[in-house]
Order: sequence, then structure tokens, then C-alpha cells
Amino acid sequence: MSDTLSIKDNRTGKEYEIDIVDGNISATQLRQIKVQADDFGMMSYDPGYLNTASCTSRITDLDGAKGILRYRGYPIEQLAERSTFLDVVYLLFNGELPNAQQSTDWEQRITHHTMLHEKTKRLMGGFNYDAHPMGVFISTVAALSTFYPDAKDVNDPETRMLQACRLIGKTPTIASYAYRNSRGLPYIYPDNELSYTGNFLNMMYRMVEPRYQAHPALERALDVLFILHADHEQNCSTSAMRNIASSKADPFVSVAGAAAALYGPSHGGANEAVLNMLREIGTKDKVADYVKRCKSGEIRLMGFGHRVYKNYDPRARIVKQTADEVFEVTGRNPLIDVAMELERIALEDEYFVSRNLYPNVDFYSGLIYEAMGFPMEAFTVLFAIPRTAGWLAQWMELMEDPEFRITRPRQNYQGYGERNIPNDYRA
Repeated sequence: MSDTLSIKDNRTGKEYEIDIVDGNISATQLRQIKVQADDFGMMSYDPGYLNTASCTSRITDLDGAKGILRYRGYPIEQLAERSTFLDVVYLLFNGELPNAQQSTDWEQRITHHTMLHEKTKRLMGGFNYDAHPMGVFISTVAALSTFYPDAKDVNDPETRMLQACRLIGKTPTIASYAYRNSRGLPYIYPDNELSYTGNFLNMMYRMVEPRYQAHPALERALDVLFILHADHEQNCSTSAMRNIASSKADPFVSVAGAAAALYGPSHGGANEAVLNMLREIGTKDKVADYVKRCKSGEIRLMGFGHRVYKNYDPRARIVKQTADEVFEVTGRNPLIDVAMELERIALEDEYFVSRNLYPNVDFYSGLIYEAMGFPMEAFTVLFAIPRTAGWLAQWMELMEDPEFRITRPRQNYQGYGERNIPNDYRA
């Protein structure tokens, strides 16, 4: 049995053999299918890229039908339980988990880059107090390109890694400064003796105390959430990162573009939508009526279902457990009872089960962020900080790809053919 696909074009009666490689066909092979010799050739048409592989990657393995998510082969459940976020970043960048010495050296290398240039602080201070933190984050990350002109040398592996470390180190600082600016609070310099997430919480919340030390359970909870959000295959923002980087734009503006894609409410704003939904429901006794309204098509059920997952999102189980650990410290958010009742009904209702509407990672994460004191407008920034690691891992992989090409999709043009401007135009 040969690994080919036989195609017969019923328009011409011609038959074609298309090679199958790794279970896929190359779309360019369709170009040989023509009616006339001077035709452009057949194209695949796939709005939203529902069934198009745009690259070959070895970073994230996602099987939505089976509810599997793995980074470099390691199950997300094991990484969330036993690893740290910075070790996961090392894994995404280098392909293997670090040993003890490598982990220590890596953490020191990242913390070496947590400080921001003082002029960056003045730039951020120019935003209005009510500027959305995500807009500030995107603008500041892009502005870093002007502070590090060496970042334009994207062909040099050492330079690429340097910029990646800079971004991993600086994104929490940018995020915390955006928050502090919105509250009229002074910026807090990084404390590199703290952990990655401990330092972030320090820069967010320290007031007049000599040193801020986050509760270990909250520090670890945020670390777990960062692990869960580090990468997720070729989603909208990751595809944007690859598209921008295909022009060999530097990583700062590329990450800013990816973050802009994440800013959209259909991508990075889902947990905010869930929290608004739970507040709208209000109490546990009103859940059943809300579900009826969802089934009638009157409203949408937020936090359920996923473009890829047709099973329970493996990250959602971990987030639910993390929520319990956070609430033991912060006190129980009454909306958790609404969420759990909504999940219980949805998982037992054939209407939702038949449509593969299982809870996703956003269903409980907003409750955790709120319990930890993060304002709702900062939720997407909390997504962008860890996802920067995935974006950069994908960027570095693209730069080393032997099939590297600048992205240039085709289109299915259905507009006018050639026509002349009327003689009475602007008469």
C-alpha cells in the first residue's frame, strides 16, 4: 500500500497521485490540478484554518478528542504537579527539563533581565490612569524593540536566546507597572531573591512593608496557572506570532503583535466573560433557569467548549483543584458554588454533552485571579505573561525551520472581473 492519495478531477477526467507525508498532504501539490494549462491550479479553501497545518512543530502535543496536552512529550498534569514555570520555560526553549544546576543557572539568567530601562518607566507613566493594562503591555513590549537594536539579528541563535530571556524576565515587570500606574502607585523594583511568581506578586502588591512575601499557596497557584497557559499549539495569537516573525521582525514587536491577537475577547478575554456570567447568575438556585436560557439560544454558556478540545480540557481539572487551594487562603468566593452547580448540570445534560461542551481552562481561572486581588482588566495580561514563553519557543523553532517561508496565504477572489471606469465618473 503506497502512501498516496488518488484524486480524480471530474471536470477533466484526469487522475492525480498526491503524496501523503506524516498523515498530511502538501497543499502545493494541488496546484497540478488544472482545467487549462495556464490556470493557477487548485487551492484548498479553509476559513479560520479549521483543518490546515501551517507548520511542523515539536513543542506542544494537543489531542482534543482525547483531552491530552503535553509540552515536549510531558503531560501537563505532571508538569503542573512537579515542575516550576521557569523550568517549563527551559523545557519549551531547549527541548528537555533542566537538571538541578541548570535550573539554578536558568533562574539566575532570567532574573538578570527583570529590570526595565528608566525611560521605559517614563513611557508607561504617559498613559492615562484608566488605560487598559493590556494596551499598556502591548505598547511597552513593542517599545522595547527600540532599546535593544541587537534584537534585529534574528539569524543568530545566541542573540535569539538573549532576547527571549529578556522578554521572559521583563514581562512581569511591565505588567505590574501597568497595574501600579492605573492605581497611581509608585513602581516597585524587582526583588530577584524571590521566585518568578513571588517577585511578580511583590511588584504588584507591595506597599510600605520592608519586604513583601506572598503566601506560598498563592505563589504556587500562580506558578501552576502560568504553566497551564505557557503554550497551546497553533492558536490565534501563536499563529500571529509566527506570521509576524516570518518577515524576520524582531521578537519584541512580534510578541507585541501576538499579545494584540490575545487582547481580542474571543481569545484572551474568556475568563472575564465567565466571571461576568457567574455574577449575572448570582446564586446557585438560579443556575437551572440560566441553563434553560442557554439551551433555548437566548444566551451563550461561557467557559464551556473549545475549538480543539472535544473532551474535558485537562487544564480545567488542574485549575479547579488550584481554586480550592487558593480559597483556603483567601476565603471561599461564593461564586464558586454557582460555577460548580453550573458544571454539574452541564455535564449531566445531554444537550451539552452531545455538543462536547465541557469546562475549559477559563471556567475557574477568573475566580482564582479575583480571589488573589487581580482586577478583571488585568486578566488578559496574566495570560500574556506565561504565553510569552510559548510564543518565543514557537518563534525560535520557526527561525530554525528548514522550510522557513514568509507567510503569504492565498485568497478565494470572488469580486469583479476587469471593468472600465465610466466616462461620466465624477462628471
